[in-house]
Amino acid sequence: MENPLLQPFDAAPFSSIRTEHFKPAFDAALAEARAEIDAIADHPAPPDFENTIAALDYAGSRLDRISSIFFNLNAAETNAEIQALAQEVSPLLSEFSNDITLNESLFDRVRQVYEARETMDLDAESRTLVEKKFLHFRRNGALLDAAGKKRLREIDSELSRLKLTFGEHILEETNSYELHITREEDLEGLPESQREAARIRAGSGGKEGWIITLDYPSYLPFMKYAANRNLRKELYLAFGSKGFHGDARDNREIVLRIANLRFERARLLGYASHADFVLEQRMAKSPETVREFLEELLEKALPAAKRELGELAAYAEKRDGLTQLEPWDKAYYSEKLKQEKFALDDEILKPYFQLENVIDGVFEIAGRLYGLSFQPEDSLPTYHEEVRTYRVVDADGKLVALFYADFHPRPGKRGGAWMTSYKPQYRKGGTVERPHIAIVCNFTRPTSSQPALLTFDEVTTLFHEFGHALHGMLADTTYPGLSGTSVYWDFVELPSQLMENWCYEPDALALFARHYKTGEILPDTLIEKIKASANFQEGIATVRQLSFGFLDMAWHGGNPSDITDVKAHESEAFAPTRLFPEHPETCMSTAFAHIFQGGYASGYYSYKWAEVLDADAFASFRESGIFDRETARRFRDHILSRGGTEDPMELYVRFRGREPEIDALLKRAGLVPAVN
Repeated sequence: MENPLLQPFDAAPFSSIRTEHFKPAFDAALAEARAEIDAIADHPAPPDFENTIAALDYAGSRLDRISSIFFNLNAAETNAEIQALAQEVSPLLSEFSNDITLNESLFDRVRQVYEARETMDLDAESRTLVEKKFLHFRRNGALLDAAGKKRLREIDSELSRLKLTFGEHILEETNSYELHITREEDLEGLPESQREAARIRAGSGGKEGWIITLDYPSYLPFMKYAANRNLRKELYLAFGSKGFHGDARDNREIVLRIANLRFERARLLGYASHADFVLEQRMAKSPETVREFLEELLEKALPAAKRELGELAAYAEKRDGLTQLEPWDKAYYSEKLKQEKFALDDEILKPYFQLENVIDGVFEIAGRLYGLSFQPEDSLPTYHEEVRTYRVVDADGKLVALFYADFHPRPGKRGGAWMTSYKPQYRKGGTVERPHIAIVCNFTRPTSSQPALLTFDEVTTLFHEFGHALHGMLADTTYPGLSGTSVYWDFVELPSQLMENWCYEPDALALFARHYKTGEILPDTLIEKIKASANFQEGIATVRQLSFGFLDMAWHGGNPSDITDVKAHESEAFAPTRLFPEHPETCMSTAFAHIFQGGYASGYYSYKWAEVLDADAFASFRESGIFDRETARRFRDHILSRGGTEDPMELYVRFRGREPEIDALLKRAGLVPAVN
């Protein structure tokens, strides 16, 4: 049987792919990519932009596509066979990447073009590509001696394996835990929809009663609503101790090894730390700038957080006689206090946020802003029956992108939410290739009695990931290496976080927030409560987010070689931001997938950094109207379509007319008084 991955295809041929197709596909694609690289390195003509830099960016396109399909499956629909193959393939890909950057003949050609770039007639995108390629080689060992190059290969190969193993342990920990409840009184406070979902989970496993898991749609409602404090504690400790049990899935040694290997790699390349290495290609530029940024926000947020925590503790004591507020109490009493202050909770709002309506709403908003329409395309192959597929077209009916959406948790799917790409946008040979973009989420499932009804947090998450998707879908660049979300990581969250703002606007909510039974539009009274409660405990939330940024920098901003106790190191990093008592059973680092599995190492601060950008950018929409097409055109032309073709600050200034100001974020968060 022919291998579908080695036949010509546009949309990923998911329905034809079997796991055994991947290894031969990788072998063939790697051989093809090596031949393409060798042809560039051995080109008989003198190096120039087209035969060296552009050719290098287009090389390996088949390998890139196969890799995107495989590793997205490993995240969204994995199994033991795929995980084992990932462990086998990842070092091969790491070795190939090293073979490129450590190829002396190839680097010599790249360097010649780089050194002659001032004499070439290059547009801004081409100039950026030259500089990016040269830096990529330099930052990945091209200037090292033979011994250094050998060690770099060893480090990169080991890191690729360790990061995969880290993630596999977390997925196994999540899937293996169940809180099995057999007494209905232990469900006191839990909404009926959550009880039904828990009952279905138990039944699907052949058990009586109710099952609560560590998947967010199960875990968070229980922590928020369940009156049984002992069970909340049990669940919290299980969630907070993933990878921290001293067993075969313990991630402590992996964390230490990853941190030390990253540091060794950075020093090998001439950088003071992994953070110095990473931040060279970020808007922040240096660890000092990141720390100053985090500390400035902490100075504003910590007093507010302490006031909010004092209010919460007093409320819990008055309500239930609680003398010591613990972390497993926070969500429960915050929800009760929020209901008391604003007469608002998720169970009131969820009937107005049926998943299908929210999807239609975000599509409608994209249409009003950018002239897009989303047409269901059921003929596209998918990797699971729940994946929804669309053709995205512009006002003239021209294809903009293919869009995939996968919304609900499954055993083979990692937690969280993310946007990804199966094919980038680029131009080549007079043809414009349009992107294939996906978002993957873990939202509340439908039950036998009601459709999938989202919490307001899930609504904002959908808008967030859709903002990333727009960044990919609306890309308009020549080279794939600069397309879509191929931007600085402290800039990439701007489009996603900007989209969340529409969730709080009455004119936007009116498009999709309708009661799933009656069709009633979300009442103005509830919209006002959403807006009024938007800053509820914003100080606590900000300090929590900052704590993750401080922890990231603690692991990557210095020399980790003296760290022997992961928990103790983490505790020291959290000390300036600690609001609740610490518990020795839990450890954040051993499950901090963003920095030890994903791409946010030395970059977790970027969420808050991008909030400054998005608050300032949305102020521009507010000034002109939230559906103003001219403001949207400027954002599309200068931000969404340009990818990484120019310095992000230059792109932002072109959109906004000035650099961003932190005041917009502080005012929106209620951390400083708003001035009318």
